[in-house]
Amino acid sequence: MHRSLLNAHQPPMSFTLTSRNSNSPSTVLSHVAHTMANTCPRSLPISAPKLSYKYRSSSQTRSVSDSTETAMSPAMEEALDDVQKLRDEFLKVLRSRRSGEVPLSVEPAKPVAHPLFQGASPPTFSEAMNACPKANIPNFKDKLHEENLYLITEEGEQGRLPVWILSMKENNTEKRPAVVFLHSTNKNKEWLRPLLEAYASRGYVAIAIDSRYHGERASNISTYQDALISSWEKGDTMPFLFDTTWDLIKLADYLTTQREDVDHSRIGITGESLGGMHAWFAAAADTRYAVVVPIIGVQGFRWAIDNDKWQARVDSIKPVFEAAQIDLGKTSIDKEVVEKVWDRIAPGLASKFDSPYTIPAIAPRPLLILNGAEDARCPLAGLEIPKSRACKAYEDAQSIQNFKLIAEPGIGHQMTAFMVKEASYWLDQFLMP
Repeated sequence: MHRSLLNAHQPPMSFTLTSRNSNSPSTVLSHVAHTMANTCPRSLPISAPKLSYKYRSSSQTRSVSDSTETAMSPAMEEALDDVQKLRDEFLKVLRSRRSGEVPLSVEPAKPVAHPLFQGASPPTFSEAMNACPKANIPNFKDKLHEENLYLITEEGEQGRLPVWILSMKENNTEKRPAVVFLHSTNKNKEWLRPLLEAYASRGYVAIAIDSRYHGERASNISTYQDALISSWEKGDTMPFLFDTTWDLIKLADYLTTQREDVDHSRIGITGESLGGMHAWFAAAADTRYAVVVPIIGVQGFRWAIDNDKWQARVDSIKPVFEAAQIDLGKTSIDKEVVEKVWDRIAPGLASKFDSPYTIPAIAPRPLLILNGAEDARCPLAGLEIPKSRACKAYEDAQSIQNFKLIAEPGIGHQMTAFMVKEASYWLDQFLMP
């Protein structure tokens, strides 16, 4: 896997983020000011950068220069080796349940007229997504370029990855930053149109996919839940998180080898809920995702089991746990059922690939975690260990300003307009020239 070494040096970031971006929602909304305690404390002053960095922002120019890199300490070398071993082990797990690896190929596709939503009540409008900053461009629709295609990521029906790309029609050949957007449970790539249009209007190549057993990869309103139960019963697929992580590695292959319009060093990834978890694991696995913003997605799976806080997450995909309960001869779903399901459908999710290990693996790339302070699916208490380990990883890499966790007060498992705007400013900060 790729092992890009990224770093930036900026003045220390205050709890109100005034050194970050004066337009960031967290600088102007008083009710989120106290959440900045989730930013890493500084035990030592930040010295000159020791690793090169690939990105520029409007507030500070950053350039890559091999000649400015200095030797890493033995401790940092060891940490990088440990992270690479983790990635290698994770990739081995991802490969263990492929239906058959094939060379990456591209097939044309048509726009989806009637996208499939699963679950009982399809959504109709997202106030949060429509709050995303968007450039005011006359005749915007006429200037918007839309592409539909399939990436063949492995053999079999689920190896056909639907991809939707929006960008502005341009006469020049200048490479642009790209952002990958990932939908939540039961939705599809078309649901993300407001975000894709907003980012495309600001100069990005905006990309969305259908996760495994969703959208074009689903045949009815229970396809995803059925796939989870099948994974429990047969153990031959990983529809919860890991199969889509494989697809996102293949998507990175496509973006960095077959897209002349994309700056390969400026690819961001973000998502909501299930999509936030996909963004987290894809970035942990593949450093080509250079800026990362999981929204209401990061949690501690092991912590939830040990502290009896697993119920809300389980309820979101309950049929597979109910099937396991019966198979295990239990009278109710308990922590043993939960642990066995995770081990079966996503091996290592509640152990070696859990957030205390994979969140620090994203360092030193810019990582913004956005959660609700009252989110029962992603309890804040379960993020204390991954946060502290991430702080150490970023501090060791001389890039502590590249990590932040924001928990919006009074918010449960919900993506808000504040989160959408904060994600937008973070991605602009690191990806836009």
